[in-house]
Amino acid sequence: MVSVAITEDRIDDWIFDVPRNPDAGAELLFTGLVRDSEKGEHIRALVYEHYAGMAEKELERIGREVIGRFGIHGLHCIHRVGSIPVGEAAIVVLVRSKHRDAAFKAMSRFMDELKKTVPVWKIGFESTGG
Repeated sequence: MVSVAITEDRIDDWIFDVPRNPDAGAELLFTGLVRDSEKGEHIRALVYEHYAGMAEKELERIGREVIGRFGIHGLHCIHRVGSIPVGEAAIVVLVRSKHRDAAFKAMSRFMDELKKTVPVWKIGFESTGG
């Protein structure tokens, strides 16, 4: 099972409303946070934009690919766009699998491919001005 979404809403406490598989022995949750610096400058927020429709399709494609490749039970992803303040989540990903090794490999592959192919871009940042 794959589910993906892109939102401008805060996702820090995101709960994926997906049933657990009784065969799943591993549940891996990754939260990518906005750091307080970008290109050596202190920042207040990062700004992301995306190619609506295409970004979701690509996230779903990568999710299906890692499910097939690593035999995981599910991958669920929500990516935030717009202005995201320091300390808040830009992405949350949940992977469930029978064993932890597959979950870690699937998560790593998903994040690597996301960075390469999904049309979501950091277009700038809001400086702290100091």
